[in-house]
Amino acid sequence: MTQRQPRPRAFDELLTEGASVPTEGWDFSWFEGRATEARPSWGYATTVAGRLGAVDGPVLDVQSGGGEVLDFALSRASRRPPLVVATEGWPPNVRKAGELLRPRGVTVVASAEDAPLPFADGSFALVTSRHPVRPHWREIARVLRPGGTYLAQHVGPASAYEVVEYFLGPQPAQRRQARHPDRERRDAEAAGLEIVELRAERLRMEFFDIAAVVHFLRKVIWMVPGFTVEAYRPRLRELHERIEAEGPFVAHSSRHLVEARRPHAQRA
Repeated sequence: MTQRQPRPRAFDELLTEGASVPTEGWDFSWFEGRATEARPSWGYATTVAGRLGAVDGPVLDVQSGGGEVLDFALSRASRRPPLVVATEGWPPNVRKAGELLRPRGVTVVASAEDAPLPFADGSFALVTSRHPVRPHWREIARVLRPGGTYLAQHVGPASAYEVVEYFLGPQPAQRRQARHPDRERRDAEAAGLEIVELRAERLRMEFFDIAAVVHFLRKVIWMVPGFTVEAYRPRLRELHERIEAEGPFVAHSSRHLVEARRPHAQRA
């Protein structure tokens, strides 16, 4: 009888790899060949680059991560705005964003994601954000100058919930719909902003090995709060065996593009 050859990437080896990859910043290049996610049709970073080249006034990027998206947009903007500031709350990302963005003249400010924005009223002509944990609409409206614009890509409702519910089980409707664009429209308008555009898309994701799942859950920590390899090892093994037998684990991300404007004069 021919002895079965060991698999080239065993379960424990993949777990170790997924658990050891650094999680700082929003650079997802490590996933190349390990996982895929379709991109929204609007091309957020390129859209921001166009706005940076046209804006007449200071710019703020909120919850900038490691600064990768803002760096990309600035590298492709036709001109640099007179002042660009970025906020970030997680210390490793603050350091990474500073190293990446300072050469472009960007000021990086450490500011917790749930804290008031540390800027005066009406400071910015453009506020941008890619995947904020949650948008603080009243703070956004406050720091925008009259006529200023908020342009952002938000995570939508039940994003990647195939992954979430695999580990946590069925989630209540309130949590699944927490990021619904209709709710965000109402919250933005309640803060005094006018919605200029709101577009939503649902996009296919595929995970080709269990290391990619582990790294994803370590990087996007709010998906499965408190996730560790040790706590979820049995479910990780089951999913590893499923991927080995059936192919990629498929999920769907949810994204929406938001453009909102602070009116020149508040309505009576």
